[in-house]
Order: sequence, then C-alpha cells, then structure tokens
Amino acid sequence: MSDSKRDSGNKMPPYAKSGLRPGAARPGGFFGRGPGMGMPVQKAKDFKGTLMRIVEYLKPEKIRFLIVLLLAITSTVFAISGPKIMGKATTKLGEGILAKYAYYLQLMIAIQKKMPPSAIEKLKRQPVPRIDFPYIGRILLVLLGLYIISALLSFLMSYIMADVSQKTVFKMRNDIKDKLDRLPLKYFDERTHGEILSRVTNDMDNIATTLQQSLTQLITSVVTIAGILVMMLSISPVMTLIALFTLPASAFITSMITRNSQKFFAEQQKTLGILNGHVEEMYTGHKVVKAFGHEEDSIERFKEINEKLFSAGWKAQFMSGVIFPALNFVSNIGYVVVCVVGGLMVAKKKIEIGDIQAFIQYMRQFTQPIIQTANIANIIQSTVASAERVFEVLDEAEEIPEKEDAAVIDFPKGEVRFEHVKFGYREDAPLIDDMNIYVKPGQTVAIVGPTGAGKTTLVNLLMRFYEVSEGKITIDGIDIRDLKRADLRRMFGMVLQDTWLFNGTIKDNIAYGREGASEEEIIRAAKAAHADHFIRTLPEGYNTIINEEASNISQGQKQLLTIARAILADPPILILDEATSNVDTRTEVLIQKAMANLMKGRTSFVIAHRLSTIRDADLILVMNHGSIIEHGNHKELLARGGFYADLYNSQFAGKNMDDEAAS
Repeated sequence: MSDSKRDSGNKMPPYAKSGLRPGAARPGGFFGRGPGMGMPVQKAKDFKGTLMRIVEYLKPEKIRFLIVLLLAITSTVFAISGPKIMGKATTKLGEGILAKYAYYLQLMIAIQKKMPPSAIEKLKRQPVPRIDFPYIGRILLVLLGLYIISALLSFLMSYIMADVSQKTVFKMRNDIKDKLDRLPLKYFDERTHGEILSRVTNDMDNIATTLQQSLTQLITSVVTIAGILVMMLSISPVMTLIALFTLPASAFITSMITRNSQKFFAEQQKTLGILNGHVEEMYTGHKVVKAFGHEEDSIERFKEINEKLFSAGWKAQFMSGVIFPALNFVSNIGYVVVCVVGGLMVAKKKIEIGDIQAFIQYMRQFTQPIIQTANIANIIQSTVASAERVFEVLDEAEEIPEKEDAAVIDFPKGEVRFEHVKFGYREDAPLIDDMNIYVKPGQTVAIVGPTGAGKTTLVNLLMRFYEVSEGKITIDGIDIRDLKRADLRRMFGMVLQDTWLFNGTIKDNIAYGREGASEEEIIRAAKAAHADHFIRTLPEGYNTIINEEASNISQGQKQLLTIARAILADPPILILDEATSNVDTRTEVLIQKAMANLMKGRTSFVIAHRLSTIRDADLILVMNHGSIIEHGNHKELLARGGFYADLYNSQFAGKNMDDEAAS
C-alpha cells in the first residue's frame, strides 16, 4: 500500500512525533528498572472515565471480586495478628526468666547477709520458678494455625483473582479483535504496525497483570496499613506517635530523591531509544555502511551514545539506590527511640516486654505496605493509561455497516464503471475529483503515472478498502456498496509488489488462493506461474516450509508463488500491482506469457511503472495528481506525444521498443 500512503498527503507517522526512529525502543526497556522509584509513569488523559470503563468489564465478576476482597481482608487480619500473639509468648518467657532470676538473687542475698540457716533452708525448699513452656507451646500452635489459614486464604484469593482477571482480559481481547476486523484500511494506513501490536499485546498484558496481582496487593496493603495502625495503637498510643513521626521524614526524603532521579531516568530511556535505533539501522544496512566506508563513523556514533547512556544510567541507578539506605536510616532512628521509650514504660509496668517486641515487628511491617501502595498507585496509573489506549481502538470509527438485503452477483462478468467519483484521504485535501471510467468485461486496463498519482488509490476504492466521498463504482451495474465486502473481494485476485507469504508449506501458501484446492490444481497453477521448476529443486519440494520472514527463498521466488496463488484463485477480475517487479528479465517474459493466458476473458487492472509490460493493454489510463489526464491504447498515446509519450521515452531513452520487438 505504498502509493496509498503517499496519496494521503505524506502524513507524519506516529513515531516521528516522538523523535524516535522506527524500531527505536520506547520507555520501559530493560535498563533503568530501579527499585520502583524514579521511573517516569505513563498517565491517562481521562483517568476517572477510563477507570469506570474497566469497572464495567469487571461487573460480571463482581460476586467473585467481593469474595476476593473478603478473602484478602481475612488473610491479612490473620497475618497481622501474629506479632501481638507472639508478644504474649515473649512476655510469658520473660516472666519465667525474671522469676527464676529473682529467686536465685534472693537466695544469694540471704547467703551473703549470713541469715539464719533456717531462713536459708526455707528459701531452698521453695519451688524454683519455671518457664511456662506449655503456654508458649499453645501460643505457637495458635500462630501456626493462623499463618496456615492466612496462607490458604491467600492462595484461594490468588486462584480466584487469576480466573477473574483472565476472563476479563479474554473478553477485552475478543472485543478488540472484533473491532480490528471492523476497522477500515485507513486506520491501519495511518498507524505503524508496532503501535497497533503494542496496544493489542503489551497494553493487554499490562491490564491482565495489574488485575491479577496489583489489585490484590493494593487491597492487602491498605488492610495491612489499617490493621497495623490499630494494633500499634492498642499497644501504646505514645510509641505509635513516635513511629508515625518517621513517616513525614521518609516521605520528604523519597520525594527529594525521586524528583532528582526522574530526569535521569527520562534521559536514560531517551538515550536508550536512540542507541537501539542506531544499532538497528547499522545492522539492517551494514552492507551499505561497509560499501561507503562509514564503519568508523558508526563506531564513533555508538561510543558517543553509549557514553551518554552510561552517564544517565549511572546517575539514575545511583539516585534510586540511595533511597533505601536513607529510609533505613530514618527507620533505625525510630527503632532506637521506640526501644528507649518502650524500655522506660516496661520498667514502669505500663506495658509488657512482649508488647515492645510486637511493636517493633509492626514498625518493620508498616513501611513496606506504604511503599508498596505508592508503587501500585503508579502501576495503576500506567495500567489505566494502557486501558485508555485499548479503549481508543474500541472507540475508533468503524467501516460503514453492510446492508442486510445485500445484492449478490452469481456470475460476475467483470464490467466496471467509475461514475463521477470523488475521494480524498482527508476532507480538506481531495485527491480524485469527478473520475469517470468504463471498463468492458474482459478488458485489460493499465494504470500508469508517477509515484503518488493515485494508482493504488483507484484499486483501494475498487475493492472498497476506502469509501468514495461522492459518486459510485459499479460492477455489472450493481453499486459495490450494495454488495457484502467479502462477496465483493472474492471477485478479485491480487498480486502485489510487496509479497506476503505465511509460515507454512509452499503448497499451503499457493492453496491460500482457493479453499479446498486439490494437489493437482496447485501444481497446475505453479506450472502456469513458472514456479514448478524451482519448487521441485527445493529439499522438500511442495512440502518445503517457508519460515516466518520467508527468508529461505528469494524475492523473485516469493513473487512467483503469489502469482501461482492468484492463478489458482481463478477470479473474474485481476489486480496486478507491479506483479513482475521482483523477478529477473527472463522470468518476467515467461510470467508475462502466463499472465496473458490468465487474463484472457477476465477484466484486469494492471498497475505498472515499467511501461514495456503494458503495451498490449486494451486501455491505458494515465494518472497524475488523482486525475486521468490521458487514456487510450499504447499506439494512440504515443502518437499524441503527451504525458504518456514523455514517460515512455524517458524510460527507454528514445529507443523505439516496438521496432525492436518487431525485429
């Protein structure tokens, strides 16, 4: 569709706006993934609106989502009650040790003061205080039970949420797939393949991961923060205030570091994109680089970009790496103050020793869910942005709906008319104005003209990839808008300049032209396209597998296979867009003969730049700037000495090809 893109007014592709080359890495590469801070966060334009649309997708699963919420709360409550219960065991253990110590201390004092032997003997007869291990054992069993139940609930929560998230994303994927099927060709022409694939794959995976993991983490983190705060207050409001004083300090340090690190991360991602673009360009065009002796320039450019990447990456990683030592420093100061105040309170018997141990555990657990919640907030921002990109596709204008009482041409003859057709890729820039063409059944029509003249646009309109603005196109007297698109396109066989083959056998690729074709018909079509000989020289013959890039056969061989596919399809109307441009001269002559036989009795549209290939056409349409400026057969157009004659003579430098052919 190269011409169609040129015809559209040389629109700037999406990657040009970003300043990156095609293929350059976008933000989010493998560099710069610090500990969760400092990375630039992709934000949605309409956060609330997009979030509500995600909720709409989750509505069918609301019962199970509520179950997940309850499981998350219950699991978290069981988990955070552990330190408080463990504190009771610590208290009981401490009481036993202190009682034993007090008993022996009292006995030693009595001996040192030389108390009467009867008093000392009385002390010795008293039972020695023991640690209440059965009580501690029961506490440990209770803890074990709590942690097992918490783990089981957490497992069940993850299991249900995985199913919920995958079903939700499954529906979204189906919706976007169905939407892509209904989008006009214009949508795909205006966007790079990578951009569309990114929305269908990367953005959908981002949504799935967030629904499955981040939502449950967010719920558990919020419940953990609330639960820990309640437990800390139940132990000591004073120590809780001391612990909370560390939060503003941590937040201040975090904001200071992230503010400085973000610019380094942004610079790192930008430089990484430039580096990837440079490497891809150099490896893709390494033959040209070597041919013109630019190896040293390429290496120097790589070193220059690599140095910038190193500098930005080092600063970004260092800044993000500083954050945790700084937070640990603040936390450790908080621990020291809590331990001192807690010790004084234990001495005054205001709290128990086990409560200090539980409180310190809660302090250690308190910071993690706060940081986790902040990170998940960033992830959700990015996910909503991904969802917004997906919804943008779902909101795109679709093809004009097909008529319910669509007409059917049972035996198409191939009569084609363009009646007062107007069209433009943009409303403010008309390309075709009042075009009128009449093609008789079985005629061969050649369309010639300079690049961007509108040749491929004509074919796009004929196959209804684009809709005409005014006028109409008819086949056998029926407006193509009254036909179903599938029925219309089934009447055409296409051979394009840009070959397309899929990963499969050569036989399957040829058979793509017609469903249910027999092996004999496939071989007959290959022979007609002069592809049979080279196919049989391959190791597996017709069963040779063409790889994903179709790089295990030559460009000319690919072209022969697409021609064989068109021959097998046996359509009433043919479209040949520079069909022989990628084959050698000898093969081109053979294919021209095969094409001449194929086109007998069929209406054929031939787009050609090499005018030698269309001299025998019944009608030649000369296009320029979207208009037909000349029409007639080869001899008539040469005799006029107009635009066509200038094109023809410029290609062959004044040689009379007709005379050469006659000789």
